[in-house]
Amino acid sequence: MLKILLARAHQGHRTMRYPKGPAPAMPAHFRGMPKIDAARCPDDCRKCEEACPTDAITFAGGKPHLDLGRCIFCPECEAACPEKAITFTEDHRLSVRSRADLQVTPGEELRLATALDGKMKSLFGRSLKLRVVSAGDCNGCAADVNVLGTIGWDLGRFGIQYVASPRHADGLVVLGPVPQNMRLALKKTYDAVPEPKIVIAIGACAISGGIYAGHAEQNDGAESVVPVDLFIAGCPPHPLTILDGLLRLLGKIERGR
Repeated sequence: MLKILLARAHQGHRTMRYPKGPAPAMPAHFRGMPKIDAARCPDDCRKCEEACPTDAITFAGGKPHLDLGRCIFCPECEAACPEKAITFTEDHRLSVRSRADLQVTPGEELRLATALDGKMKSLFGRSLKLRVVSAGDCNGCAADVNVLGTIGWDLGRFGIQYVASPRHADGLVVLGPVPQNMRLALKKTYDAVPEPKIVIAIGACAISGGIYAGHAEQNDGAESVVPVDLFIAGCPPHPLTILDGLLRLLGKIERGR
């Protein structure tokens, strides 16, 4: 017992101090919020659009526009641009309330997620139970969702917990593009959650179908089956990105931060 106590004292505080603490250092290979510098975009150059594997980049007015819901955060567009007009920053904040808000235009900032309305916030602000639905995901998003329950993140300190039954849940976390054999299962799971309820789509697949978008065997994400209240972009999103989105939804982080 003495050895256990000494080891615990030696380890110190392992839980991340978020959101009030200093911003954690992101890993060297992390790719966060893309930045488009339209002034550096060459005329009649569409190399970034041609390089994008998910058609996340389109052109309007001769300038690139990026759909974060389709973006898989690969570096292909960044590598293809001769003027480096598109770069990936270290900004981990990638959650929004509306699918339309994931459209990134040059010179405009992402409209980060706002909190639930008064009644919903009062219900879920201190205790939120979520049922995770794996709807054809590759386990990348699932790994980062699950890691939030470990000591380094301790999701439970915010009153957020994952539950085994939708009947015990306040809402759903949906992962994956929702293949045909999961469409009915997702709908039944949603119906089993008591009212009022929320749905959170995590990752490119759950938002738009990701790399599977347009395939007949899947449904291009959760919103084709159930209403979605929070979209968290990424492929997969970093655990901090997911945590940030959840806390914004509960009003624990203000929009300007």
